[in-house]
Order: sequence, then C-alpha cells, then structure tokens
Amino acid sequence: MTFDPGMPLVIELALFALAVVVLLAGIAGRPYVMLGPRSGPAETESYVGRVPPSEATSGPAESYVGRVPRSGPADTAIGWLTLAGLVGIFFLTFLATEGASILRGSFVQDGFAIFAKRLFIASAALSVLGSLTLRHSAFTLRAAEYHFALVVSLLGMSILASAREFVLLFVAFELMSIPLFLMTGFLKRDAVASEAALKFFLVGTASSALIAYGMSFVYGVTGSTTLDAIPAAMIDGHPLMRLGMALLLAGLGFKIAAFPFHMWAPDTYEAASTPFVAWLSVAPKAAGFVAIIRLFVEGVGSAALIWLPAISVLAGMTIVMGNLMAIPQQNIKRMLAYSGIAHIGYMLVGLAALSSSGVAMMLFYLVAYMFGNMGAFLVVEAVARSEQSDGIEAYRGLAQRSPLLALAMLIFLLSLGGIPFVAGFWAKLYVFWAAIERGLYGLVFLGAVLTVVALYYYLMVARRMYIEAPVRRDPVPVPGLLRAAILVCLLGVVGMGVYPSPWVAMALRIASTLF
Repeated sequence: MTFDPGMPLVIELALFALAVVVLLAGIAGRPYVMLGPRSGPAETESYVGRVPPSEATSGPAESYVGRVPRSGPADTAIGWLTLAGLVGIFFLTFLATEGASILRGSFVQDGFAIFAKRLFIASAALSVLGSLTLRHSAFTLRAAEYHFALVVSLLGMSILASAREFVLLFVAFELMSIPLFLMTGFLKRDAVASEAALKFFLVGTASSALIAYGMSFVYGVTGSTTLDAIPAAMIDGHPLMRLGMALLLAGLGFKIAAFPFHMWAPDTYEAASTPFVAWLSVAPKAAGFVAIIRLFVEGVGSAALIWLPAISVLAGMTIVMGNLMAIPQQNIKRMLAYSGIAHIGYMLVGLAALSSSGVAMMLFYLVAYMFGNMGAFLVVEAVARSEQSDGIEAYRGLAQRSPLLALAMLIFLLSLGGIPFVAGFWAKLYVFWAAIERGLYGLVFLGAVLTVVALYYYLMVARRMYIEAPVRRDPVPVPGLLRAAILVCLLGVVGMGVYPSPWVAMALRIASTLF
C-alpha cells in the first residue's frame, strides 16, 4: 500500500507528530538542576526551596536545590519549530482529497472540513508568530508546554471538522477544550489568570455536560450515534429528539460565546496572554460553528427549518447584548471580547437563513473576522508592551507616536465595524443579503441598527488615537515578528475588501455541498 498525502487522517497524523516533536524537543533541550542537599553556592542556575522537617530529616529544615528548567535558545527554537510545522501542514491541506471518508463515514474529508482545517491552522500560525516575541518567564521556561497544548487543541479542532458521529464529535471537543483551559491560566502565578482559567473551565465543563446530555437523548430516540440518523427522527417530531437537539444548541452556544452563554469570554480575554487570545477569539468559535452546521444544517436535512426561530432569536439577542455591553468598557481586550460576541450574532444571522448562500456568507465572515480580530489583538499586544496597560486610554495620540501602527489598528476597527471597503463590510453585507433572501427583514434591520451602535465604540478608540494628545512622544516599539503577524492580517483585511470575489466563490462552492 502506497502512502497518499491526500487521504483522510493525514493532516491529523501530521499534527499529532508535530505535538510529539515539540514535546520531545522541549524535554531534550532543557537541562535541569537535580534535587539534592545544598552544601554551598550553586554552580549552576538553580531554584532554592525549603523542605520542611516532616518531608526531610528530623531537625531544622534544610536548603535544597530545586529541579527546575533553565531558559535558553531552545525556547525560541521550539516556537520556530511549531511555526514551521504549522506552515507545512497548512500547505499539506491543499493535497487533501475531497470526498474521502473512513470509519464507515464517521470521519469525512469534504470541502467543508478542509476549509475549516485551513482556517484553524492559519489562525494558529498567526498566533504563534505573534507569540514568538513574548519574554515573560512562563513562556521562556515552559515554551514546549505552551506550544504542545496549542497543537493538541488544534488537533482536536481538526478532528472535529471531519466528525460525523457523536462520540468522535464529543471526544474532539474535549481534546480541543482542555488545552485551552491550561493556556488561559498559563501564567499560573498570576491570580487573575488563574481565576479566569477556573471560570473558563467551569463554564466549559457545563457546556460539555449539556452536549453529552443532548447526545444521550438523540441516541435514545435514534438508536445510533451517527448524524445520518437525525433527519428521519426530526421529521417524526419526537419530543425527546427536539429536547436533545435543543440541549446540543445550548451547549454549542457556550462554545461560540453566544448570548446568554457568553459569560466566560470577557474575563478570559482580559487575563490570558494577548497572542493566545487572538487565536482563542477565532479558532474555537469557528470550531463551534462547524459543529452547529454539521448538526443543524447538514445533519437534520429538510427538517432544518424547525430551528429557524430559535437561531434567529439567539442571533438577535447576541447582536444586541454584545454591542450594548461593549460600549462602557474601558479595557480594550474586554471591549473586543464583547464586540466579538456581537460578531457571533452576525454570523448566526447567516446561519438563520438556513440556505446555501447564508452558510457560504457565514464562512466568508469567519475568514474576514479572523484577519480583522486577530490583527486588532496583535496591535493591542504591541501597545500593551509599551504602555504596560490594556486600557483604552493607552491609545491616546498613537497616530502621532506610531502612525503606521495606528493606521493598522484603524483599518482593523473599520473592518470589524463594517465600513466600506474592507473585509468586514462585505462580510456583513453578504450575511444581511442572505437573510433578506430568506425574508428575515426584522433581523436584518436589527443588525443594521446595531452596526451603527458598534461604530460608536470602535471610533472612540480611533478618537483616542487620532484626536487626543499623547501622554508620551516616543514611538511604540513593535518587534519584527509581531510586525510581520500584523502585516499578514492587514493584507488579509485589505485584500478581501478590495477583491472579495474569489473568497465568495470559494465559500459558495463549499456551502453548496452541504445542501
């Protein structure tokens, strides 16, 4: 049997291999100082701990040399290794054969799955590129752990994109989610980060419980764990079937941070490292949408219209509450968290259309959102390093200090606000157009009005940058790698805005296979 790089599971095996290599590189490249009695000044870099009498010998506590890793050149090398691996796997996705499946159809490699994997991997590569310049001790001492967790989470997302069976879908969700909890609290000596990680874990556990509970009802009605059994059961109208699907929608609502399941997002975004938050704000939510499309569009078949009212209400509430809660925020990461919730509502508008064009425009929106939102967070990282603050006040006079950085932030904010002619404008326009075709005029009107509201808080940041006087005059230093990540996002936002046609055609082709 010859190896075919286009067959199913190759991408997942490549991600698994990358995770193992990153972990082994971290172990091999990290000298340790062994525990033992300290009889004099340590000759090597060490950590001095106190061992209480109960854990050592009788008598007074003795000084011991702790077993801790040193930081060194290998830490940066692990980041570069991860980035190179992700770039290679991204190009490997272009060799994937569409339409192949294994495990009796439980794992499929269709155009939709390949699109989702490219989105996940591209966003992860951008996050790693932006995090290569992090100099916090946690990232220098434990670089292998950080990148290993990221790749494992990415592996879960990749499996989820191809899953068409409940057990595989649930395992993929957990494989994606557990490393995210770890990465949120990666700065474990930071009380705020630990608290946010705990909140994220508790909410994530509740969402997983809802998903598992919903799956149990669906299995009880259908007697099968495959998604192919859902349409017939939905047409029969069994009440437990509808209850199970409703629980699934609620559980997935937590994953995408739709209102009222959004409470984990602001605290998590505020506490975690910004390059990680840039990825967290895009990839896991995209994974949640992939699962929703598999279950409520492709999975239920002609019975999909049953869920139109529920998804429409969820979209409307998410748009309203996300935008209104963003207005009073003075921390820019919390503002972007609430605005991200509103963007989830706009994507749900496309889903509520329950049509090929609606799903296609939602996919287009996801790509535009990836470039715009990740770019904004990467600019936030640059400013926060310089000003030691995530407050919006830190952006006062940024245009006078670093005009190019301020211009990049302005373009990202305009894209998120839906101003012509950048990627976000077309994303909102196409989503609204798909909803109009379905006759959802009220939802479109609500979305249009709240888009104007969103411009208020986006332009408040622009006002700080371009109108208010700076507190300091020195330019904001931006490391070269972080500048490169921002430039990639900027090219994506402007490129999709100037020439959206190829992206729209790709999205329409992928969505047409789901109906």
